[in-house]
Amino acid sequence: MAVDIIILAAGQGTRMGSALPKVLHLLAGRPLLGHVLTTARTLPDAKLIVVTGAGGETVRKRLANAHIHWVEQTEQLGTGHAVLQALPAVSTDSVVLILYGDVPLIAAATLKALVAQVNAKTMALLTVELSDPTGYGRIVRDAGNAVVGIVEQKDATLEQLAITEVNTGVLALGSDCLRRCLPAIGNDNNQREYYLTDIIALARQQGYSVETLQPMAAEEVQGVNTRAQLAALERFYQHRLAAQLMDAGVSLADPDRFDCRGQLSAGRDVQIDVNCVFEGQVTLGDNVRIGPNAVIRDADIGNGVVIKAHCVIEGPVRIEDGAEVGPFARLRQGTHLGEGAKVGNFVETKQAHVGPGSKINHLSYVGDAELGAGVNIGAGTITCNYDGVNKHKTVIGDGAFIGSNTSLVAPVVVGGGATVGAGSTITHDVSEGSLAVARGKQRTVDNWSRPRRKDGE
Repeated sequence: MAVDIIILAAGQGTRMGSALPKVLHLLAGRPLLGHVLTTARTLPDAKLIVVTGAGGETVRKRLANAHIHWVEQTEQLGTGHAVLQALPAVSTDSVVLILYGDVPLIAAATLKALVAQVNAKTMALLTVELSDPTGYGRIVRDAGNAVVGIVEQKDATLEQLAITEVNTGVLALGSDCLRRCLPAIGNDNNQREYYLTDIIALARQQGYSVETLQPMAAEEVQGVNTRAQLAALERFYQHRLAAQLMDAGVSLADPDRFDCRGQLSAGRDVQIDVNCVFEGQVTLGDNVRIGPNAVIRDADIGNGVVIKAHCVIEGPVRIEDGAEVGPFARLRQGTHLGEGAKVGNFVETKQAHVGPGSKINHLSYVGDAELGAGVNIGAGTITCNYDGVNKHKTVIGDGAFIGSNTSLVAPVVVGGGATVGAGSTITHDVSEGSLAVARGKQRTVDNWSRPRRKDGE
């Protein structure tokens, strides 16, 4: 049976103290709602219906997708009212799964198990046991342990407040059951809101039974209402990912100081020091060593690569086997380091192909450049690639030697085996095997006296 997934994302999130809609705040580099959508898409034959409210236009622009049916809740009258806005988009014969845009870490396996419990006369409810259930709706059961309803904390009796099994808000039911019960929800409560939780008692009155399921970890169903809660979920996510990496053969100097804000895959015997941040799509080969305080985004890194402390890699970047980067190096988009190449301290590269065994050891900028194998770039070298309007390319052949403090004014070609003297400004091509020196002639004045100030000045 097809699954219609209604994701409620209309809350204002006032406790976040932010102009940004709550569901767009980031966890592990992705919006909260983005996590929910990704998990929802793992269910087969899933139709996604997202209910927005405050900041809805911003949410739709940020997560625009042709396969999402967007619904607007113009008045914030409660979760039952929000689902009612989505009801016209629900299929005639489907299982309806209710999720929340600010509950980002629910597992796909949990949702699949919940949906599997639904049949023509049974709905399924996700509950969780909490040592401190303050703020949550309590699960009310009868003498036979069957669920008969949910009571919100504001409306609960003292006896009901002692219940530790609470409602997560996540439930699954047949579309027929939803259509029968949802319009009957009232707002006779302290908040004058239409609570979706009332559908449990209404369904029981219609002869439906309620099955329950609990997640593997309480954090799966933890909602985000404050920045402190967001930070707590961030650490849970990072700890869980760190454990998975270590199980796969990665050594983390300190799992508490590791952050992945994208997708990270790693080979065997990888070593990652403290305070490293991974963003986008990052692949690490075997025996990669990464020093402390590195930031790596969208990079494909080969076997045996060494990335020293304080490097910033902003891809897409490809680093071949055995290359060495840093410390304090910045590799920007389009950089490709060949096998065994070295980029040292305070070097920046962009749209640069650095051939096998080539070296740019320190204090240089190499952009829009093609370097052959075995090239040596001296300290302070700059490829002058931008004329104020267009970018131009520098090509340096195999085995060329570029002396320190050289400016290569592109477009320019330095042939294989050529040498450029230190301090040169090269504006014309240099032929293979030749020496190019382009600098002012040195003049020395003996016994030079520096100008002095006159007395009183």
